[in-house]
Amino acid sequence: MCTQTPAITEETARHVLWHYGAPGGIQAGRGTETLLVAIDAADMVTVEKLRLGFPELVAAMLTAKNDLDGITRLQQIAGAA
Repeated sequence: MCTQTPAITEETARHVLWHYGAPGGIQAGRGTETLLVAIDAADMVTVEKLRLGFPELVAAMLTAKNDLDGITRLQQIAGAA
């Protein structure tokens, strides 16, 4: 399991915000949106497997899903807050 959290880019933050219907989001392309849906629906074992190939997307999704201020943090990264 990776213990380092990758930097979340503005673009990724905006895609995750869109996925959750939060202000500041922009729609991702079909492939990225499919990955976001997969990460959102996956159990933690599968999320860790997805993290191997898509560490930034997983970090952003878990920030939004699990951190009390996750959406706000992503909005700050996206420059939307």
